[in-house]
Amino acid sequence: MITCAAVLLGFLLDIAFGDPAWIPHPVVLIGKYISLLERHLRNRFPKTPKGERRAGRLLTFLVIFTVAAVTGGISVGAYYLHPIAYLCVNTLWCWQALAWRGLRQAGLDVMDCLKRGDILSARKAVHALVGRDVDSLNEEQITKATVESIAENSNDGIIAPLIYMLIGGGALAMVYKAINTMDSMLGYKNERYLNFGRASAKTDDVAGYVPARIAGIALQEGAALVPACSGKEARRIRRRDGRLPASPNAGLTEAACAGALGIQLGGPAPYFGEMVDKPYLGDAHRPAEPDDIRLANRMVTWSTVLVLVFGLLLRALVFFLIHP
Repeated sequence: MITCAAVLLGFLLDIAFGDPAWIPHPVVLIGKYISLLERHLRNRFPKTPKGERRAGRLLTFLVIFTVAAVTGGISVGAYYLHPIAYLCVNTLWCWQALAWRGLRQAGLDVMDCLKRGDILSARKAVHALVGRDVDSLNEEQITKATVESIAENSNDGIIAPLIYMLIGGGALAMVYKAINTMDSMLGYKNERYLNFGRASAKTDDVAGYVPARIAGIALQEGAALVPACSGKEARRIRRRDGRLPASPNAGLTEAACAGALGIQLGGPAPYFGEMVDKPYLGDAHRPAEPDDIRLANRMVTWSTVLVLVFGLLLRALVFFLIHP
């Protein structure tokens, strides 16, 4: 039950404070560790496709092992020190693993710029959310990019870590964040990372597979609770288009969001100066508007609450069945 308390407290802290800059964030440390290993391993292994794949697999193993050993060791030590110490450590990690407030605010920043007609500031704001080139995006393209990012990150930044912390506390959530960080840093399909980042990308696909499907269902149910959104259409488009993207996970939440809003997401997008052909998700019943960003945020909020409540109840039920 301590884990349930840590998850709930971590979620409430994220709602209230987000990620304050004055608190050192584990993901920053993980990112520095990944960069250090990348430099070291690239120098140690042959600069061939096979050598880069071997180096990438070793990096993936070392990062997961290190984060699991450190967070697991601290959790065990805190538990034996005192249950309150265990609660505090796990609450901190659960708080830092979640990104609900940060994701919501990033979307609202873009929406505010668009409503002011400040397209340059909107491009700058959306650049913090997406990896594509933003310099030539118009208002509708910026809106779509923001909605897509909110939908995709609802799994990577909220639902997936929430599921893992409900299973194994803050330590397991941090292991997932390490996997997701590796994919964010190394999982590009370009000349530099096509081979080196392959293991990281595949590991992220595996780790996010089940959570992404839960997130897609949760998002469609959350859409049913938001006025002006359609849970029925979210379900239909998720089932029809959710598996079209190359990623086995990202399309499920994006398709559900497109269906709920009645807009079309996806399609060709510029990355690193080249146009990447991506499948369309949803039906273009109307053009995307800045207010769609607010609606997407509301869907994500409701889906998060649904997963949190259901997960806490399920964990409590399992606890009482094991300890009658």
